[in-house]
Amino acid sequence: MKKSEVPQDNGRVFEKGSRELYYAVDENGEYTTALSTGWDAKNIVQDHTMQEIQERIDTARAGVKAGHVSPIVYFMELRRMDWQIVSDYTGIWKWRVKRHAKPAVFERLSDKTLKKYAEAFEISINELRNYKGN
Repeated sequence: MKKSEVPQDNGRVFEKGSRELYYAVDENGEYTTALSTGWDAKNIVQDHTMQEIQERIDTARAGVKAGHVSPIVYFMELRRMDWQIVSDYTGIWKWRVKRHAKPAVFERLSDKTLKKYAEAFEISINELRNYKGN
């Protein structure tokens, strides 16, 4: 796109007082950089993505509240993690992390194991242990 065509649609980035860097072609046909305050198409995609993420968080919260999953699932969704990322952060095998998502198994976890999860989620052990979906 030409430098003069770089979108200036006042998107999410602009709301925070910053701008995004795009590559564009100047009047001499050379690649250069241009700053943008946003782009409507990108805003639509970001809004949809955020709605999907919020739905996953809400589903996890409801699952904890109903006793179907442990708080690990909620905090994993809240921090935008997946099973592998939680495994990598905690040093716990992925199959064990999935097993710890079961409320009955979660209740029996040691403080040492809970500490690994709490550090990965940047919360306290008490917050993790006592989260009931409220």
